[in-house]
Amino acid sequence: MEQAPFFADVADGPEGGQAVWAKASDEVRIRVGWWPAQGAAKGTLLIFPGRTEYIEKYGRDARVLTDAGYTVLAVDWRGQGLADRLIDDERIGHVDEFSDYQRDVAAVMSVAEAAGLPRPWHMLGHSMGGCIGLRAAMEGLDVSSVIFSAPMWGIRLNMLLRPVAVTLSTISMTFGKGSAPAPGVSAEAYPLANDFAENKLTADRDFYDYMRHQVQTHEGLKLGGPSMRWLNLALSETRALAARPAPDYPCLTLLGEAEAIVDPTRILTRMKDWPGGELMMLADARHEVLMEVPATRNAIFERLLPFMDAHGKAKAA
Repeated sequence: MEQAPFFADVADGPEGGQAVWAKASDEVRIRVGWWPAQGAAKGTLLIFPGRTEYIEKYGRDARVLTDAGYTVLAVDWRGQGLADRLIDDERIGHVDEFSDYQRDVAAVMSVAEAAGLPRPWHMLGHSMGGCIGLRAAMEGLDVSSVIFSAPMWGIRLNMLLRPVAVTLSTISMTFGKGSAPAPGVSAEAYPLANDFAENKLTADRDFYDYMRHQVQTHEGLKLGGPSMRWLNLALSETRALAARPAPDYPCLTLLGEAEAIVDPTRILTRMKDWPGGELMMLADARHEVLMEVPATRNAIFERLLPFMDAHGKAKAA
């Protein structure tokens, strides 16, 4: 595997982090990175990041998880981070087909296998990664349990604006304008375009500054709003997933009570019908629940780690 850049200077993660390049089946190059477990390994957590994200964003989470005995893997999906950007305006998030993200998932799993990352494997999907991860689980993802953080099982849009968004994005694709920015989005990275006081991501200033510092220091990680095509495909994918039953995996889902980016109703509906699934509601938390105030993060890891421990043992047995 060919080594790829890895920005330990901004990750604030544990020692031993590295990244490699991987090719998806259509030759798009993505970046896959991991931090090894400290001491005896209990397994591996495969993190499927959200839109605009990159490996280093999960460095602080990796500190907690590797100390607890888990190797932590994360990925730069196509069109973001250091992975291949897909349109001329690299500031805009874009994908040709939403199913292409499953090509990236397959490449990630191949890297995990080739690198000999310890089993059992678990998956954590945040935001868009939760949408990608749910589709992958429905198609038989090779993991023992699934965890979702503010999953994008629907996008929070005003009910009056939803049909407009669908219509405009469809028309734009019809006339070859699918790579144009979606209405009202900024081409600047969110932490740089929005002051802390008005942000929808976290109530923790230190974590907000952490994200801001990462994209200021390594501009290649920056990504702004989505394209018309991405919006149209994402709305279609979330509708399709909502029509299917939950896959047969142990599931823990984390949702902030102040969520304002993804659609909480879709999450509540899905988890109500997930046999044995657990929904953990987090008071006052915003979209980035894993980057929230210390009390929220502590509560999450106090539940997440025993969840993985229990289901890793059950799978091994």
